[in-house]
This record gives sequence, C-alpha cells and structure tokens, in this order.
Amino acid sequence: MNQGTDPEELPTEVLADVASVVGAEVTLLSRLPGGFDVGAMRVQLAGRANAVLKAWPRARPNQLDESLRTQRIVERMRRRGYPTPAWLGVGATATHVWHLIDFVDAAPAPELTPSLVEQLMEINELQAGQASEPYDHWSYAWRLATGQEFGQDLAPSLSRAVAGLSEYSSVVSALVERLRLMCADVSPPRAAPDMVHADFKPDNVLVRDGAVVAVVDIGNAGSGTRATDLTTLQWHTFQGPLDGVRRRLSTRILDLVGWEGAAVLVATQILVRLEFPIRHGRHEVVPGVVKRGHRALDELNALH
Repeated sequence: MNQGTDPEELPTEVLADVASVVGAEVTLLSRLPGGFDVGAMRVQLAGRANAVLKAWPRARPNQLDESLRTQRIVERMRRRGYPTPAWLGVGATATHVWHLIDFVDAAPAPELTPSLVEQLMEINELQAGQASEPYDHWSYAWRLATGQEFGQDLAPSLSRAVAGLSEYSSVVSALVERLRLMCADVSPPRAAPDMVHADFKPDNVLVRDGAVVAVVDIGNAGSGTRATDLTTLQWHTFQGPLDGVRRRLSTRILDLVGWEGAAVLVATQILVRLEFPIRHGRHEVVPGVVKRGHRALDELNALH
C-alpha cells in the first residue's frame, strides 16, 4: 500500500479496504477542495487512471446501505446518459464508510451563466421518471416545510435543527413564520416519480470550456420530484444577468409541481440555507439568507 500526500489524514485500514475491493494498489496523491470529515482525496490506482476517494466516520448503522443505494442510482442514471462519474467501489471498515469514483479532469463552475443553467435544465430532464430507491426527498421536503413530525425522517438532526430556527432571532423567526403560513394548508405529495440529486448546486457542477462535463456529490440522491433540484439551482441565480433564466426555472418548477408544490420546495430551500450557517457559527451569512429568502417568497407570491 503506497501513501502519498498527507496519509495521516486517512486511516491506513481504509486504504487497505479500498485496495482489497478494487483489486489495485492505492496511492494518495492530494486532497481535493471541499468535502467534509476526511474529505475528498485524489488517488492513483496502480495501472489505472486516477480516482477520487471519499470517506466518512461511521455515525449511523445503515451508512453503508446508504452508499450502496447511491451506487445503484449512479449505475442506473449513467445508463441514461446522466453525466455523473462512475462509482468504482463502496466499502466500510469498523470506523469509516467510503466510496471511490472516477476522477474527472474539470473544475467546479466558478459561477452560473445562462448557458450553464440551460445545460443543467436539460440534464435535469434525464431524471424524469427515474425514481428507483425508496428515499423520498419530496415527502421529506413537505414535512420540513410544514413542520410535520411523522413519517420517514431522512435527516433527523436537520429536522431538529430546523424546528429550533425561530429561536435564533426575531428576524429569522419572522421569515420562518411567513413560510410556515404559506405551506400550512398544502397536502402531502402523492408520488415521488423522479430521481433527485439533492445537492444540485454550482460547486457540484464540473465544467470544461463552458460545457458541463459532470455533476458530482450525488451521495444523498434518492426519489422525489426533479423540481427539487431546479429549486436548488434557482437559489443560486439571484444576480442580474441570470434574471431571465431564473424566470425560466420558475416556470418549469410550476409546470412540474404547481404553486403549492413550489411553495414547499422554496420553503425547504430557505430552511436548509438558514440552518447551515447557523449550525456552523457563520452568523454574518444569515442576514443575506434572510434577505434572499424573502425575495424568493415575494417572487413566488407574484406568480400565485
């Protein structure tokens, strides 16, 4: 087992398990930008191309099953031409769960452009009717937006954190109250027909020469409505040059789920965007999220 840059950051037993599963010697090359916990590492497989290794400390008993679910989704979607890298292996040690994927020689999108948004909307259409795993982001969004406390909870810690957001400040409380009222009478969704990426944002889009070549960080993928991913994409279009494509996104979201469904998805987006900086102590970010949240609700109300 060879070890390259900063091998102490990854337990040697993880590297040994990877080598055992993929049948090739593994050399750590460098850490890649972003990632949580151990993060993403670029590795060399002996006699083969580079790959990306991600590993997380084991925190839940079903963590390996979750990764295997994602691997099945990736295999299904790649057969449809969905541009996400192949998963080369999945495994677990006593302390970590890991997966290994193809390395794509491209950079995260530095910013969205109208052309990139158009490309991503086309990619999103490949998700239509491709729900294959009972991991329903659509019902979960409804529970999060309406404050319901029953049903399968995909992220219990997130749900608990969102439930306490109103205690953060009066300004945040007012925004949460506004979106709760907007969603109060929305009925639960009846179906989850599409594949959902669940983190469809610019830094998970790899670009080369102005073209999208890969959509990565698909580890939380599941079922639901593809409008979920369009709503995430829309959150990142609040700049002047993108006003036109944001309106196109709004039209498409409404076509897919109607106004009430769009309200649930926008509300969920706002709650998640509030929870993250508050949890990580990035309090300077919160006012901007509040401002953008009210603008998103204003725009949606104008379409009612």
